[in-house]
Amino acid sequence: MGVQDKVVISCALSGAAANRQQCPYIPYTPEEYASETRRARDAGAAVVHIHARKPEDGRPSYDVADYRAITEAIVAEVPDIVINYSTGAIGIDREQRIAHIRELKPEIGALNMGSLNYAIYSRSKKKFYVDAVFANPFGDIQFFLEAMKDAKVKPEHECFDSGHINNILLLQDMGVADPKPHVSFVMGVHGGIAATVENLVHQAQILPDGAHWQAIGVRHPEQWRMVAAAVALGGSVRVGLEDNFYVDDDVMATSNGELCEKAARLAADVGRTVAEPNEVREMLSVPVPDRAKAKAGAAS
Repeated sequence: MGVQDKVVISCALSGAAANRQQCPYIPYTPEEYASETRRARDAGAAVVHIHARKPEDGRPSYDVADYRAITEAIVAEVPDIVINYSTGAIGIDREQRIAHIRELKPEIGALNMGSLNYAIYSRSKKKFYVDAVFANPFGDIQFFLEAMKDAKVKPEHECFDSGHINNILLLQDMGVADPKPHVSFVMGVHGGIAATVENLVHQAQILPDGAHWQAIGVRHPEQWRMVAAAVALGGSVRVGLEDNFYVDDDVMATSNGELCEKAARLAADVGRTVAEPNEVREMLSVPVPDRAKAKAGAAS
């Protein structure tokens, strides 16, 4: 759990649940994803995490064509960015959840490491607006890990509770999970682990040896508490409009870039610098694609 100088900032551009009635700055079209990626990259992000949307109305999409259009627009605008696709979904069969990874082969693929109750709850109205079970049995997790291995995609193991970290250990014992896993602590989802510093420290302490980890705090102010704690503890962070709309109390971000800028500033305040995309690839043992090699050559 030692502190390394470089902190990786990942940006979750849109998510799949929120819409423009809640936040008018969520990207829907490929061009909007590209513009948001440029803003995030300029502010310090090295990785973008992508849930595809239908460009006409922003509905969540699991179609390979939509992922392709979004990715092509992004890499045309920001050639060196690290691409990360989601596989998370409720009520979608696992073949459809992995099809875009098999076909397009992003550098990183996120998968959920266990099941949980998943809720959206209003404290003011004392009401659940979403009440679902996010099912991720071991058979599905193994299926996704094997598909990513075949596609030469680095898994991102998303853990919504501390027990999900133990699931990585079991899958390592089977020889399925990466011996040096990339792990995300998703904190603050109703039904999962609470976003507290104590819980973050506990999770970091029980990680498999050699793991790279990042904290994902859901909502404001939890996102910023987790960013501050993670950078102080030596971890990396994810921010973005998928997880939180606000840069400060009652101040909605007008772009993903504003969220990334605040994360970079918090990292700098504790003496850490943000990692460049090719430094992230080196950390995670991800090959450098030709588009990023050309970008690095032009900059040297």
